[in-house]
Amino acid sequence: MAEQRRIGFKWNLRTVMAQRNLWKTTELMPLLKARGINLSESQVYRLVTGTPERIPARTFAALCDILDCTPNDLFEPYVELRAAATANAPKRSEDIGVQPDRTSRAPRATGRG
Repeated sequence: MAEQRRIGFKWNLRTVMAQRNLWKTTELMPLLKARGINLSESQVYRLVTGTPERIPARTFAALCDILDCTPNDLFEPYVELRAAATANAPKRSEDIGVQPDRTSRAPRATGRG
């Protein structure tokens, strides 16, 4: 079984805007509108200050055009978590150096009563 990985991403829109001397979200609105992207002030603000879970391809393309950048400049994927496949996981705790706590077991019944 293959390695399991959880992928995250860093959203760099604010940084790329600053590198292009765009400091306010309101400056981005008319540039988007000129490219047919009509977003409210609050939507643009969230796009710039937050990390979007999804973004329409046309909006992404418009941002790249406005900022004269590539998608890789705005969107930077990285591995959040790497784990071995569960099929290769050790079967017993002793296999990873953990000794079971034998003092906490209940005494066995002796059959006397």
